[in-house]
Amino acid sequence: MAGHSKWAQIKHKKAKVDARRGKIFNKIIREITVAARLGGGNPEFNPRLRLAIEKAKEVNMPWENIERAIKRGTGELEGAHYEQVVYEGYGPGGVAIMVVAYTDNKNRTAGEIRHIFSKHGGNMAGVGSVAWQFEEKGVIYVEKDKVDEETIFEIAV
Repeated sequence: MAGHSKWAQIKHKKAKVDARRGKIFNKIIREITVAARLGGGNPEFNPRLRLAIEKAKEVNMPWENIERAIKRGTGELEGAHYEQVVYEGYGPGGVAIMVVAYTDNKNRTAGEIRHIFSKHGGNMAGVGSVAWQFEEKGVIYVEKDKVDEETIFEIAV
């Protein structure tokens, strides 16, 4: 029975689960880092950071990872510098759209967002051109791997 071990059967499933968990952790770490940068590292005085920490606890993220993300956000540790950016534009039929993203490279993200707008018959607009039409009521999170671009666009509209 050469090559027949329990680990050989488990490692493929474990790799998939670990990859999925890693993506979720990275997303939450970015949120924590940006929240700490914008409002400080104390969750008692920073509601955005408090919510991000609650999300991290819901997915069983180790506390060391949370602390490291907070320190990176407050500047105590070096690391990737994530920023929140807002893009505005018009979709098909002149529908106003605002996109909020976390990125470490604004130029790359702007190009990707511009490409998505043009691919679906829309165009990017200048800062403040559609923001006046919106009042923030909530946030919709969509996992990229679970749905295609067309479904995401329909949800957004």
